[in-house]
Amino acid sequence: MRLDRLLAMTMILINRKRVRAQELAEMFDVSVRTIYRDIDTITQAGIPVVTYQGANGGIGLIEGYRLDKHVLTKAELAAITMALKSVSTSYQDDHASAVLEKIQGISKQQDQVKESIFIDFSPWGQQPHLQTKVTMLKKAVESCTHCTFHYFNRLGQASQRTVEPHLVILKGRSWYLYSYCLQKKQFRLFKLARMHDLQIVETTFQRKQIKIEDLPWDKEWYNQSKTIAFTLAFHHKVRTIVEEYFHVENITVDEKGRLIIETEMPEDEWLYGFILSFRDDVEVLHPQSLRKKIKKLAGNVAAIY
Repeated sequence: MRLDRLLAMTMILINRKRVRAQELAEMFDVSVRTIYRDIDTITQAGIPVVTYQGANGGIGLIEGYRLDKHVLTKAELAAITMALKSVSTSYQDDHASAVLEKIQGISKQQDQVKESIFIDFSPWGQQPHLQTKVTMLKKAVESCTHCTFHYFNRLGQASQRTVEPHLVILKGRSWYLYSYCLQKKQFRLFKLARMHDLQIVETTFQRKQIKIEDLPWDKEWYNQSKTIAFTLAFHHKVRTIVEEYFHVENITVDEKGRLIIETEMPEDEWLYGFILSFRDDVEVLHPQSLRKKIKKLAGNVAAIY
């Protein structure tokens, strides 16, 4: 992550009188050009970085500069520490660990702030293989290296994929890879849990321009041509779960005391499974096409038993 690298570089410059750009590039496994771009960013943030020429040259801070206590307050240091600790629950990042160690060193010089929140991204029961996938894909994204894997879609259909990885995403409760698929010739969102035999290959690619702030994977998922408007009626005993999914402000109560939800989602296997997961505590009021689909699936389940 670039933020981790910028923080680590700042701490190195504060703790060391002078360091060469090539050394920083090797330390963070990036190009020298990237290091100089990062230095420009640090300078724009108000930290006086100076480049020294000659045999003993390198990058350093203006003589006598120290990190002012107002640059990072103890609350801000606590917030950064919390974020880095939370990230560390998902994948192994040596740079993040180095930054965390340095920030904790600074925090010891100030009054300690009691930690009041901790975000644990790891799944229940621990899944080291998932953490390994996230770590591998993060490195592939940073190095613009192709990945190959066997992928199983929602219907259980298998395919071999070669992709250009662009982002590793934690969405809801699951990890995904947003990448350009060479087979489909377009960007696709792949769920890490459905990847098998993940391999990082030696060939590299030119990263494509994407606007992360636009959440392009959300737009792809919520394509109106794939969505359906429907109404569900839930038994009041599952209110807590319904509120978790749909939020209180979207819930109305009918004359029978049922919780009514009117919403719109893509109609796919996930939606069918979601509705069926509530067993007899939910009823599809409309449209009729969705009622018939759920009735048929429920009948198929009943036929097995």
